[in-house]
Amino acid sequence: MAPGTPRVFVSHLSGVPVFDPNGDQVGRVRDLVAMLRVGGRPPRLLGIVVEVVSRRRIFLPMTRVTGIESGQVITTGVVNMRRFEQRPTERLVLGEFLDRRVSLVETGEEVTILDVAIQQLPARRDWEIDKYFVRKGRGGALRRKGETLTVEWSAVSGFSLEEHGQGAESLVATFEKLRPTDVANALHHLSPKRRAEVAAALDDDRLADVLEELPEDDQVEIIGKLQEERAADVLEAMDPDDAADLLSELPEEDKERLLTLMRPDDAADVRRLMSYEERTAGGLMTTEPIILRPDATVADALARVRQSDLSPALAAQVYVCRSPDETPTGKYLGTVHFQRLLRDPPFTLVSSLVDSDLVALAPDTPLSVVTSYLAAYNLVSVPVVDELGSLLGAVTVDDVLDHLLPDDWRETDFLGREGVLRGR
Repeated sequence: MAPGTPRVFVSHLSGVPVFDPNGDQVGRVRDLVAMLRVGGRPPRLLGIVVEVVSRRRIFLPMTRVTGIESGQVITTGVVNMRRFEQRPTERLVLGEFLDRRVSLVETGEEVTILDVAIQQLPARRDWEIDKYFVRKGRGGALRRKGETLTVEWSAVSGFSLEEHGQGAESLVATFEKLRPTDVANALHHLSPKRRAEVAAALDDDRLADVLEELPEDDQVEIIGKLQEERAADVLEAMDPDDAADLLSELPEEDKERLLTLMRPDDAADVRRLMSYEERTAGGLMTTEPIILRPDATVADALARVRQSDLSPALAAQVYVCRSPDETPTGKYLGTVHFQRLLRDPPFTLVSSLVDSDLVALAPDTPLSVVTSYLAAYNLVSVPVVDELGSLLGAVTVDDVLDHLLPDDWRETDFLGREGVLRGR
């Protein structure tokens, strides 16, 4: 770990309040959720179990934690109120790590884990288990005798995935470093039973990424085997255009039931996309491009472009619009390509850099015209605007390719190396 990255002992987090960005309390920390990993890598912290006012326990992903400070946890404000359910790949840090008897690798001596330290990786939101605070000798955490010491996570045996068994848990850990496309390819070749087990073990965001890369029949099969509330959560985590494509493949009553379970804003985006013909700009677009107001600066734009969860195509340019700055926006003013952002001082207003020469597409523009437009102007994304001049979304080149390639193109194995699991 790089020096200066924050380290926190989990016992200090038990019961501390969780706040949203406005300072309103969401709940209190009741536990932390970790995932064991293969290959001698430290367990990764997935999120926090938070008890809200109604005493319901919910799951807060670490990607939605902006700060762990003295006596408090700060979130992005986006909280899913679905009741927390522990999955096979997950371990509760306070409930399962503390007071556990393990062994020191070097001497084989038995010790008791009294506390666990977590640390944030440099320049990322990811957190890992970093160290264990242990007591030598026999007896539990309440026993006062015995030397205490802090050791690296690798100095303790008893918490590796290899020691915990195989099955879906092992597969999920093996998939961790693969791109979603490669996980989808491996998942496609599993038996339906195994595929459902692995899908159930993946966290919502990861499963959403993988679903977007699977053939439609696999998508329908997997989403149909999830509990309805979780299926709605996964659909919310998907890009709206991909969620709309998946829902359009479901029976009408299933589609409506899932849309009702989704957050109203997410469901509204998906319903809007489903109102357009599939092979048109409206049916192809995503409703979540990077949108900035005219008074935003180059520095603001570059901060948005740097977000790690953006696809390269969406990060290639920003769309400048008058308020409101969520689709459908106020008047669309033009785009600014990221190369132009790199050439101008950080304090420059994006409104002075917009390219307004290229004509935006109407939502009913057919696929053939969208394809020609992207090719003619060497673009990776193009804005879609309604008759009032409001930005509705953007069509990216990857979504266009999805509709131009053969139906079975996703079954191609791009890894071309040993180690991709094909187990049945």
